[in-house]
Amino acid sequence: MIRLHHCPQTRSMRSLWLLYELGVEFELQAYPFDKTLRQEPYRSLNPTGRVPTLEIDGAVLTESGAIAQYLCERFPAAGLGRDPGDAERIAWLNWLHFAETVSQHTAALTQQHVALYEDHMRSPIVMQLEAKRLAKTLRTVEATLEGDYLLSRFSAADVGVGQAVYMATHFVTLDDLPKVSAWSARLCAREAFRRALPEGPGLYAKDFYPPWEVTE
Repeated sequence: MIRLHHCPQTRSMRSLWLLYELGVEFELQAYPFDKTLRQEPYRSLNPTGRVPTLEIDGAVLTESGAIAQYLCERFPAAGLGRDPGDAERIAWLNWLHFAETVSQHTAALTQQHVALYEDHMRSPIVMQLEAKRLAKTLRTVEATLEGDYLLSRFSAADVGVGQAVYMATHFVTLDDLPKVSAWSARLCAREAFRRALPEGPGLYAKDFYPPWEVTE
């Protein structure tokens, strides 16, 4: 039995997308982005009150990078992982976890623009700083991309980083990143990606949230 616990447009989207790419059967338990995750029965599964959580083979995994690595090793025929000894193994692992480097800045910006419910709680300085840091991570992808995908062919690395970049575009643009823009468009056209999108309202009420200006 495989069950994914998921909130639309959060880190768990990359686990959902990957499951669709793998083509395996699974159950999906979706939650609103609210205090439900900090209450029972979910809290007993994941005491941090976050998503994703994956139940599989009698075990529970709660980190998206670990989930991706385990799923690729559990279902190797899909070809989305890279085995030990593969020439691309190190790069695959690095990209798999680089998704979190991108996402940490997106999470900070989501808190500022979305989760905080009164304007006086928000910090224009934090917004501008995190947007610059986020843009820097995307420039790293731009400088590294050489072909259609991060590695020689599509893999879970594209899923992880691709989902992180999709989320990032709510706060920074890809206007000056032609290779990332083309790569992201290629990923967003995939059927599995489209299936992982929210069917109704997601986490973000707007497509783009620019930083606020810092005033004296």
